[in-house]
Amino acid sequence: MIRKHIPNAITCLNLVSGCIAIVFAFHGQYSMAASFIALAAVFDFFDGFAARLLKAYSPIGKELDSLADVVSFGVAPGIMIFNFIEDLAKSTNSSEYLAYSAFLIPAFSALRLAKFNLDERQTASFIGLPTPANALFWAFGISCSFGYLLDTTLSPVIIVIAVLLSSWLLVSEIPMFSLKFKHYKWVGNRLRYYFLIGCLLLLVVLKEEGVSACILWYILLSILSSRPAKKQI
Repeated sequence: MIRKHIPNAITCLNLVSGCIAIVFAFHGQYSMAASFIALAAVFDFFDGFAARLLKAYSPIGKELDSLADVVSFGVAPGIMIFNFIEDLAKSTNSSEYLAYSAFLIPAFSALRLAKFNLDERQTASFIGLPTPANALFWAFGISCSFGYLLDTTLSPVIIVIAVLLSSWLLVSEIPMFSLKFKHYKWVGNRLRYYFLIGCLLLLVVLKEEGVSACILWYILLSILSSRPAKKQI
């Protein structure tokens, strides 16, 4: 039946979007690259939604999804980070070899996706930062929020440290909540609603620059809600 192939077709759109993002990233067109990474994230959401709606799960779909995610949420932001650190290194007379640290992002994204496919604990939530969230942080950070750094004397080492922290978060054991709603009541979804309300405020105030802030808000909420001393909400 045709409907069983619909989720895989949407996943392929995710992959194509990631490839286009890479082309723009190579040319330093960060805004367009970020837009296509965001589009890939939309397709990544809807391929799972379509699979659940049509009950069209398949082993091929699971593997294809991971392969597409490595490209769209690993390689694409990695290229953006590489170019950005290289430009920052030139403007500060730093070593351009620091830019190669950017490829830790695709490497750790692939490792995170491989762990996710085998980890039975991550059916209703996540362990570690999801690759789309990490990619959106870097994509919109570089295209909207970090550009002013090129006009300062800030060392690219700071960005490299952020890359290391980001790579660690991908494979960390920190529980991260999922945005999947089983129902829409306040009880049982308070954390999700806190996140969405916070994101709305950030986007209204900061517009595109708020996307990276939303990811930081997501990480902060996940860490706070997973503390043993507090009751998880």
